[in-house]
Amino acid sequence: MIVGLLWLLGCQLVGEVVVRLLDVPVPGPVVGLVLLWAVLTWRRTPDDAPVVRTGDALLTHLQLLFVPAGVGVIVFGATLREEAVPLSLALVGSWVAALAVVGWSVGLLLRRARSGGEG
Repeated sequence: MIVGLLWLLGCQLVGEVVVRLLDVPVPGPVVGLVLLWAVLTWRRTPDDAPVVRTGDALLTHLQLLFVPAGVGVIVFGATLREEAVPLSLALVGSWVAALAVVGWSVGLLLRRARSGGEG
């Protein structure tokens, strides 16, 4: 379990360092997660590896990670009420934009598949 935690924390640390050095607007843990995925895929890590067992153990308690978000909603409830219109517009706007991008991408891929995949 300790070895698995060291792997997870090490990848998160490397992700943070990469983000700070390159000044990338992506959270360090996300970069670390992508790095961990790449390493696990490249090494073809078996299901009984310490990092996989640790990840499975942490996933069983995933619901606990939503507690800070819930507390934040309660603490900043007044701010959320004051900014309800801009937040709602941002949520709906980002949803519509994501839906449009997915639709455009699927259309592009379907056209490409029909034409024989030539690019």
